Amino acid sequence: MPTPIKSITNPKLRLEILTPQEVQKIHDATLWIIEKVGVRFPSRRALDIWAAHGASVDRDRMTVRARPELIEQALETCPPAYTLCARAPSQDLPLDGNHVFVGTDGCGVEVLDIETGARRTSSLRDVADIARLADATEEVAFHWVPVSAQDMPPETRGLHEIKTIWENSTKHVQTESIYNEREAKAAIEMAAAIAGGREALRKRPVLSLMQCSAPPLGHDGGSLDAALLAAEVGIPTGFMTMAANLTTGPATLAGNLAVGNAEVIAATALLQLAYPGAPVFYAAAQTASDLRSGAYTGGGPEDFLYGAATNVLSDFYNIPLSMGSFATGAKEPNWQAGIENSLSTFMASIVMSDMLLGVGLLHGSRIWSFAQMMMDCEIFSIIHKTMQGIIVDDETLALEAIAAVGPGGNFLTQKHTRQHMRDVFLPQFMDRRPYNEWESKKDDARDWAVDKARKTLASHQPDPLDPKLSAELEMIIAKSV
Repeated sequence: MPTPIKSITNPKLRLEILTPQEVQKIHDATLWIIEKVGVRFPSRRALDIWAAHGASVDRDRMTVRARPELIEQALETCPPAYTLCARAPSQDLPLDGNHVFVGTDGCGVEVLDIETGARRTSSLRDVADIARLADATEEVAFHWVPVSAQDMPPETRGLHEIKTIWENSTKHVQTESIYNEREAKAAIEMAAAIAGGREALRKRPVLSLMQCSAPPLGHDGGSLDAALLAAEVGIPTGFMTMAANLTTGPATLAGNLAVGNAEVIAATALLQLAYPGAPVFYAAAQTASDLRSGAYTGGGPEDFLYGAATNVLSDFYNIPLSMGSFATGAKEPNWQAGIENSLSTFMASIVMSDMLLGVGLLHGSRIWSFAQMMMDCEIFSIIHKTMQGIIVDDETLALEAIAAVGPGGNFLTQKHTRQHMRDVFLPQFMDRRPYNEWESKKDDARDWAVDKARKTLASHQPDPLDPKLSAELEMIIAKSV
């Protein structure tokens, strides 16, 4: 049976990261950027759509400038809520603004081998193993393609990746690895086969697409064409900005938010102009470039603030958010990974981001670690517990138990304790042993986490995909080239 999904629902804790006035200023700045500066859309189909709706199109530079009212009218047709469907209906994910779901991250190019710990190039086998492990892990609600199947041909790699995930899990698949119209057509046909036809796919989208922007203020042509095809058939589609302070965005947080927002909102408006009411989501993984090297950091206070602020913007536009919250810059599972992933995920969760990405990756989403995946899930479990806050009622005040124990007593034998003992968080990987026991063994969370991953892979077998359906997906891939 599919593993129950753990999500944050109806939290008691809240955070105001931006005032309504500040959100409005960012929105106004975004509209000014789109109208006065423009956004690059290197796709003939996209440019034709913009031109047909009265936008100013420079076909030589492939840039678009659009009036604020055109953008705002287009955004009004975005559906505020919908469901990401899974192969197993019990794993469906309502994107209604009241749940926080965690997925894996992508798309790494290396793996810390689960047996040897050595760093190596990622393969399709890794995609399968990670999908199977995620299928068994209750914290993981949906999949991104976690690593690149570099042993497969580049022209079909993205298609083999999503096929493999469907074969090894019953949870929803959200791919960031479909880059052009040809791949999108095949991916749509595969998703329709899984769902039971095109109309069934529109009702139950078992696939969603995420496309990265090309900051500053640009998009990739193939990604735009793929997104338009997906929107046409009702596959939820989002655009992710990764604009970084100092390099692909201004040095200031507000300026970088405005640049990234212009990228996402302009592309979202394009999909709505083409297919009003198409399910869309906002996606973001903004960061700061390192002052010493200019590299993408994947962690730090800027990331934590972006994690909260971006959700406020997506709420302003009343569309779901897929937010990069883990993806530490650490090279191995260590204190840096723990700090960065804890704070980024807490900030994104406390503002109720719909989808959080993504457990398991290190070095700014380059290297996959099975141990880090397990420990990231524990981080989410801690935040899940924290977000529940403190419930105060007659039962939780425990006055009868307090009276029964009295001064100097002990609560261990009380019925109230037995009834509520499971409410107390019990970690899997945090070391609470006596010092002498730790000193004699010198093992730690990384050892326990990778051991759990090994045992899960040895024992867990997800509900299989019908062999005939797998063969059909393989035929679709073969015909796509």
